[in-house]
Amino acid sequence: MHCQGVHSKGSASVRHDYAWLEEFMGAAWDWDVHQAEFAAGIAESIEKDFSAVNELYEAGRLLPEGQGGMWELPVFGGHSVDHPACTRPPFVHLTPAETRQASAFLTDVSFDALWESSPELHTGFGPDWAVEDVRDIHLQHHTGLRAFYDRTATAGKAVVKAFWY
Repeated sequence: MHCQGVHSKGSASVRHDYAWLEEFMGAAWDWDVHQAEFAAGIAESIEKDFSAVNELYEAGRLLPEGQGGMWELPVFGGHSVDHPACTRPPFVHLTPAETRQASAFLTDVSFDALWESSPELHTGFGPDWAVEDVRDIHLQHHTGLRAFYDRTATAGKAVVKAFWY
């Protein structure tokens, strides 16, 4: 999953067109561009564990911070822009308001409360993984997403997400 902070108005704003998003996000996935955007704080990526991170946030549906579907926003939530033939993963767009909601959820929710509410994730990477290592991986992803959404929301930007399978 690759998240990109984008302008929501003006000539630099995101288009809700699959071909345009494919080109835009494909260029952002270029190694040098990705590294520069990551360093600038306008991009965040989770290479393979994003579904597990979504499961962690799903535990938030029972917490006050996750009510109203706010737990869904950081990973899979938003407005889907589907491939015309539905043969590729969609792109997902969050408005600036939804980006602020995702940021609020990630800031307000306790990682420990999420982790304690998700015992199935403790061994989710298989029997050879120590629970502490799995927890650390989830914490690193949570910390990265929290910082990304905070910066993006503070800047008043929208978010586009690409899922590369």
